[in-house]
Amino acid sequence: MTQAEEVAAALRRVGVSRVDDSTLARALYSADASLYRVVPQVVVRARHTDELALVQQVSRELGVPVTMRGAGTSIAGNAVGPGIVVDTRGLRRISIDPDSRTATVDPGVVHAELQRAAAPYGLRFGPDPSTHTRCTIGGMIGNNACGSRALGYGRTADNVEGLTVLFGNGETATFGRDATAGAGTAARLTALADDHLAHVRRTFGRFGRQISGYSLEHLLPENGRRIDRFLVGSEGTLATVLEATVRLVEDEPGRLLVVLGYETMAEAADAVPTLLAAAPGRLIACEGMDARIVDLVRGKGKPVPALPKGGGWLLVEVAGVDAPELVEQLRVAGGALDSVLVDDPRAAAALWRIREDGAALAGRSLPTPAHSGWEDAAVPPEQLGRWLRDFEELLVAYDLRGYPYGHFGDGCIHCRIDFPFQHGDPASSRVFREFMTACAIKLAEYGGSLSGEHGDGRVRSELLPLMYDADSIALFTKAKQICDPDNLMNPGNIVNPASITDDLGPVRPVTAPKKPGLRLIHDKGDLGAAVHRCTGVGRCVAPRTTGVMCPSYLATRDEKDSTRGRARVLQEALDGSVVHGLGDDAVHDALDLCLACKGCASDCPTGVDMATYKSEALYQKYDAPGATARRPRSHRFLGQLPKWVRFAYGPLANASLRVKPLEKLAKKTVGMDQRRSIPRLAAKTLKRSAATAKLGQEIPDVWIWADSFTDHFFTQSGQAAIAFLERHGLTVRVISDHACCGLTWVTTGQLDQATAIMTRTARTLAPYVASGVPVVGLEPSCTATLRSDLLELTDLPEARTVAEGVLTFAELVTRLELPLPDLTGVEVVAQPHCHHHAVLGWEADEALLKAAGASVTRVPGCCGLAGNFGVEEGHYEVSVAVAETHLLPAVRSHPDAVVLADGMSCRVQLDDLAGIPAMHLAELLASR
Repeated sequence: MTQAEEVAAALRRVGVSRVDDSTLARALYSADASLYRVVPQVVVRARHTDELALVQQVSRELGVPVTMRGAGTSIAGNAVGPGIVVDTRGLRRISIDPDSRTATVDPGVVHAELQRAAAPYGLRFGPDPSTHTRCTIGGMIGNNACGSRALGYGRTADNVEGLTVLFGNGETATFGRDATAGAGTAARLTALADDHLAHVRRTFGRFGRQISGYSLEHLLPENGRRIDRFLVGSEGTLATVLEATVRLVEDEPGRLLVVLGYETMAEAADAVPTLLAAAPGRLIACEGMDARIVDLVRGKGKPVPALPKGGGWLLVEVAGVDAPELVEQLRVAGGALDSVLVDDPRAAAALWRIREDGAALAGRSLPTPAHSGWEDAAVPPEQLGRWLRDFEELLVAYDLRGYPYGHFGDGCIHCRIDFPFQHGDPASSRVFREFMTACAIKLAEYGGSLSGEHGDGRVRSELLPLMYDADSIALFTKAKQICDPDNLMNPGNIVNPASITDDLGPVRPVTAPKKPGLRLIHDKGDLGAAVHRCTGVGRCVAPRTTGVMCPSYLATRDEKDSTRGRARVLQEALDGSVVHGLGDDAVHDALDLCLACKGCASDCPTGVDMATYKSEALYQKYDAPGATARRPRSHRFLGQLPKWVRFAYGPLANASLRVKPLEKLAKKTVGMDQRRSIPRLAAKTLKRSAATAKLGQEIPDVWIWADSFTDHFFTQSGQAAIAFLERHGLTVRVISDHACCGLTWVTTGQLDQATAIMTRTARTLAPYVASGVPVVGLEPSCTATLRSDLLELTDLPEARTVAEGVLTFAELVTRLELPLPDLTGVEVVAQPHCHHHAVLGWEADEALLKAAGASVTRVPGCCGLAGNFGVEEGHYEVSVAVAETHLLPAVRSHPDAVVLADGMSCRVQLDDLAGIPAMHLAELLASR
């Protein structure tokens, strides 16, 4: 029995329910959002807090380290460990006491869920990290998280009213404002502070963002000897949080955001002390944002609200009845080049989203990847401008680049830096170590803190002696010995630190496939670089979404079904140390429930495109040189559906499948779930029922490209488009040439065939597009395939012509400025196809509907069918669960609405699961 098996057996023996020592689990939890990779022996997904005590019991008995992990968004390496890693996200109890304005929560409660629970009482939890949609309260306590509004509401430590904890020495205790030190661990900690009162008073708590090390100032008698607040920021190295009581604050109405523009980020930093003095205690937030980060958002084609002139901005938020007067005071005091009052809540929310995505955006903003590391150092705000200039000089000295942003009102700067890590070359970490050391030395001159909110972790703990003197380091060691004498709690952090260059993830070797199926144009053909786009920031593990990513995670809440989890497994597969190649069962398990929806391609701030990576992984497993695995039946039949339907006669096929034994046999043959219905073929294809032509025969006003699904299944979409366009005097012809997008081959990884199909299609459609007559596609998934996958599979110039030229129906109507029917009083529930959302953009469709007067409810998320995914054996339950996250509740709550769904998958899902007919946009416009 291996040590991992022994640990897993011991955990199960004492009653821990969800214990996993599989290759898949160890790969999933080997990394957080930091630079580091530490493979655990065992993963525990805790279901109740009693299990946390059982885990630590086994830890002490076997001498195996334990690391607590919330959402795994730590950027300092404090959520990875070599022993037992405990995922606490299953611990989600919340109790709100509106009278005392407190909440008592389990450590796994997600910040945004606490906010939702408190909102009906007009309350909120003050600190709000950029990862608020997925970070846990336990993780925030571990790191003393702050976020953008800590300036107004304080750090996590300032908002903790009580903790029940389990120390590493086995003692359980509850602490709070009214708790006495008593005996045991608490008494020893307070005695430690009493023995060094002068030193603690002089050294700790000097300014708000002094987060590094242990916050010994909370043990002082004048601070109430608050053991609970002392434990905040200890990164799970001293105790495990079993329950927390936190303070809630009034959610102030009438917030206003003013954006002040400056020539440079340093000049923006210079203005911070003046702004703080102009409205003492009234600023809720004062955030710095580099213009280059916003340029990156614009470069991705995403809208950005109007901003003032400048190369750097301060986003300043105030609230209260006198907020407008405060804004004017700040505009005068700030000395900015320009300013903009953002009084539209939607525009303000858009700017805050950009700020929240700062880490991920900054990581992709340079020619080479930028990394975390020197991430959140802080200085007293009056020193911020000087420190920022010195910091930028250090970047130049080491030939590094990075765009600073962060919590300028608190003196805290974030920056992702292009450290020159080279795959397979551990020596490339030398620049990283030298720069980090030089920064720490310079920061000490300002009395700054290595960490301003994210903790020291593996990335900064070794540098603590450059910030603190020997006496302070000795106090940290003594506190650790009191609470965790065996050094089993998250070792390597703060005390007895690991080297900052040990276990660096980015320097491990990556083996690229010898014969790639895709070009991966955004990553120069390098699958290793592509999967390393994922930096672990974890937007995909938020328990709710307003976009699409990640449908299967929303249904299962399992890390393996998140975009991040899949990326981690692919990273390990290419490394080969834990997951052995793309043919490993762990890769199959991670990718099996990926719907290939492409939601991550637009919703992931680092641009991970898991659908594309899944196609490549399937290709490498089944088709690449040396592959021996045999494709499943569903790939050969459902994955080549357009080929088979070309030879089918609709009426005969439909009649045959009404015979139950034949229907059952057909489903079994193609690998289809028996609970699924088989979509009926049209009696006549669109090409047979509409006017068709070839280029050169005539010149219509509009060409319609008949994709396989519109041509053979939902011909009514094409007929409605023709009717609507002809109503406005346009001549419309369906392209008679055969031209398949190859989507089903792509999603099943049959990339050699897909390339051949797409090459023919590109050469077929390019002359139509080049003729100047608009070419419109009606099935969103097929049109999106031409815009995205076509470019990954072929570098033909015709491919670029087609990708840029084929329009959606909404884009065509908008371009031609066609009159719209009056939809006043019409309620529309719209389910945009995932590819429509991710690749094409649904904004044109929404704008048309609203311009026509319709009331529009846009359903977020995925329908759950996703082409062949939802009909394949083994996927039915998850497909239904995905539909229940957003789509089915939306249509149930709007029973009289017109249900709009352009995609065949969405329409089939609605019909299968709810018996609800749906319309294409063209059908809706043509019907009025």
